[in-house]
Amino acid sequence: MKICGLSTILRCFHQMPRLYCQNKIQMRHLANNISSTKRKGVHTSREPAEKEDMSLIRNIGILAHIDAGKTTTTERMLYYTGFSTHLGEVHHGDTVMDYMEQERARGITISSAAITLHWNKYKINLIDTPGHVDFTVEVERCLRVLDGAVVVLDSSAGVEAQTKTVWRQADKYSIPRIIYLNKMDKPGASVEKCLTSLKEKLNVEPLLLHLPIGKEANFAGIVDLITLKKFVWNLEKSPDGRSFSTENLTAADTLVDYHEILQARTNLIGQLSEYDGELGEMILTYQKIEDIPANAISKAVRKVAIDQKCVPVFCGSSLKNKGVQPLMDAVTHYLPSPLDSTYSFADFYGSDLCALAFKIIHDKQRGALTFLRLYSGSLKSGESSYNINRDCTEKTSRLLQVYANEYHDTTSVTAGNIACVSGLKEIITGDTLTNSKSTALSAATKYHTKMNITDVEADKNNNNLAILAGFEVPSPVFFCSIEPPSLAAQKHLDNALSCLQREDPSLTVEVNEETGQTILMGMGELHLDIIKQRIQEEYRIAVDIGPPQVAYRETITCNTELEESLEKIIGGKEQNVTMMLSIKQDTSTPKFKHVTLELSHEKPLHRHIKRDQLAAVNNGVKSALMCGTLLNFPVIDVCVELHSFTAGYNTSSAMISACASQCIHKLLKQSDPVLLEPMMALTITTDEDRLHGVLGDLSKRRSHIRNVEATDNDKIIDALTPLAELMGYSTTLRTITSGTATFSMEFSHYEKMTLHDQNLVVKKVTGFMPL
Repeated sequence: MKICGLSTILRCFHQMPRLYCQNKIQMRHLANNISSTKRKGVHTSREPAEKEDMSLIRNIGILAHIDAGKTTTTERMLYYTGFSTHLGEVHHGDTVMDYMEQERARGITISSAAITLHWNKYKINLIDTPGHVDFTVEVERCLRVLDGAVVVLDSSAGVEAQTKTVWRQADKYSIPRIIYLNKMDKPGASVEKCLTSLKEKLNVEPLLLHLPIGKEANFAGIVDLITLKKFVWNLEKSPDGRSFSTENLTAADTLVDYHEILQARTNLIGQLSEYDGELGEMILTYQKIEDIPANAISKAVRKVAIDQKCVPVFCGSSLKNKGVQPLMDAVTHYLPSPLDSTYSFADFYGSDLCALAFKIIHDKQRGALTFLRLYSGSLKSGESSYNINRDCTEKTSRLLQVYANEYHDTTSVTAGNIACVSGLKEIITGDTLTNSKSTALSAATKYHTKMNITDVEADKNNNNLAILAGFEVPSPVFFCSIEPPSLAAQKHLDNALSCLQREDPSLTVEVNEETGQTILMGMGELHLDIIKQRIQEEYRIAVDIGPPQVAYRETITCNTELEESLEKIIGGKEQNVTMMLSIKQDTSTPKFKHVTLELSHEKPLHRHIKRDQLAAVNNGVKSALMCGTLLNFPVIDVCVELHSFTAGYNTSSAMISACASQCIHKLLKQSDPVLLEPMMALTITTDEDRLHGVLGDLSKRRSHIRNVEATDNDKIIDALTPLAELMGYSTTLRTITSGTATFSMEFSHYEKMTLHDQNLVVKKVTGFMPL
């Protein structure tokens, strides 16, 4: 198809003002040689606009199953907006967003990366997230601060296992989404199959706005059903895909079926009219549906997308440089701005600062860098801010604008933006910043007044300050020991682990009191392997790491109660405490929160027990439940009730905690404890010839086969499998299927073990078979 010369000229004139109006950083950045595999941060000064139009800001994330094309799509966005001068390729290891050495070596995204782009008149703060299940926390904490998201699907596979996971995470924060069907040039690519999987697997109503021109290898462009225009890319004349032709569709068009396009547009308008009354009235007003103006349809699409009644669907091929520019237009047109997003907690702060710390990284030159999302107010460089969660005031040393692994100084950041701050030492992921303590107290007062919460209720629920909710960090399922090469390196290892923990909330470090070993706990074998490599390469410590082990849990099978007393003379003063506790099964609260007081009308317990005494009881119970009686694993699915309590006048909190802990340990031994093992939701894609071999292997691994689904060319197995049986499973699966099968897994739940399997685990850990 001949490229329209006039449209190309107009496009050049359209882009020239935008490119020349780029700020000094981007102009200087364009002059740099970005093709080097290792990029170094360059500091420049950027003067922000005094008042930024929040309606032109888009805070979005790119979400998908692994290998669906997230990073490739992001790299095309960087190139077409003028940020980078080359097309980064994952398989070449020269991408901007996957800047870590391990990301480039492995070809996967490990750490989420943020970048600011300018497309037409809009400012897009974009975050590229990992697709591997071991790094699901990276997705979780980024979703917490986004206003919208682009979900990328492999058009030949449709909705995959990790797609469901990220979709559930986005549902948790009610984030509006659009869907991009990538890899339309791939064999087996099908829009219809993808739409069906969206309806069946995600239970959403897709709103198809693009139709492909050509199938599979002949994919040449797209048709926009709203504007009735076709976009065709001729890669022979423009290999990078920057130039493409745009033409209005006519009945004489040979590339597409014009009547089929009109029917698809009619179906689209019919879908929208069910949710938008104005569009429904237009159907009655206009004699021909094709005469309904494009801006009216576009307005209706934006409304239903933000209200999350339908999900707009687009298509393209990022690797072949087709369809990315219309996708960026869709981001600006259909995803919400900060003004469209409803954050009720920000209303209590008014024009004062309200910011959430959602990520912390450690830079060799700049130290700890904190990523902030500003919901209200503004933050200036060198300004002090109050951390509500830590109850402390800290001063920001520098305020930075983020460009992947490059940081540029700026003087201030306004509400609706994502920024980076250096100099905060006490802050951790999930903390909330505001101007001062008085601002936090004022916001809390407004919150309590609106919610009719009394001071007593607020104090009881520990809700005396209006704090932003953080995000839920899943429990680790793997652990291993880690040791420094020598005692002299122990201090350096402790510092490295401390930095890595601040960066990664899903990484847990504990010291075993009996052996003195440092225990590293994470989300999977890959997760722990990458942590090991980072310690070796970034911190230059040749650590020794033991083999990965499964993190089991313990629970009880019967309810018991016990009265415990403790008496001691400390410092010449007699200390005594007596309490009665009961422990019960309770699957509704997996993690212990606090002791429940027995409700009694005759002698109400809450009237004579002091707040610090109750806190001491809670601390003692929590400490005891951290180590079960079978193999010292944490105890879950239990609740504890306090029935009676008496303590002497001089009794310390430590004595009360010790009594509670001692009582719980005795109760656990009397409650028939059992082991719980982590179960993983396993999804395997293989061809039919190798199906029986895979199923036979799964049966040996104590798997529960939930479903076997047939696709055009493959079989998809959905199974629940104990994590202990999946050690090194990737190697086994490659052997069985000659490398043709793929699999993904995610944590599902903890399940009670049989006595035989439990005894085998006890013998493996302790070396002795229980009697």
